[in-house]
Amino acid sequence: VRDGDLIQIMVDRNALVGTVDLVGEGKTLFGPEEGCRVLAARPLRADLTPHPALPADTRLWAALQQTSGGTWGGCVYDVDMIVAALSGGE
Repeated sequence: VRDGDLIQIMVDRNALVGTVDLVGEGKTLFGPEEGCRVLAARPLRADLTPHPALPADTRLWAALQQTSGGTWGGCVYDVDMIVAALSGGE
């Protein structure tokens, strides 16, 4: 996210679920779905890279998260996606 972005945080303490969505840029407002498209279209920041000394277990965790859909995929392991990636789509 950038300075000027509007973030909506919703927490349902009864169902124990929540969302964090980009819902605006500056004075322009939009829904969470458009926020996903806006974030996906933004270029990656060159100054945000993994530290070269990250331990192997942390790098493995990050790779499994990314294979499973990444942060916006819910930060959960999708075993079927991981198995498919490891098997080369066989």
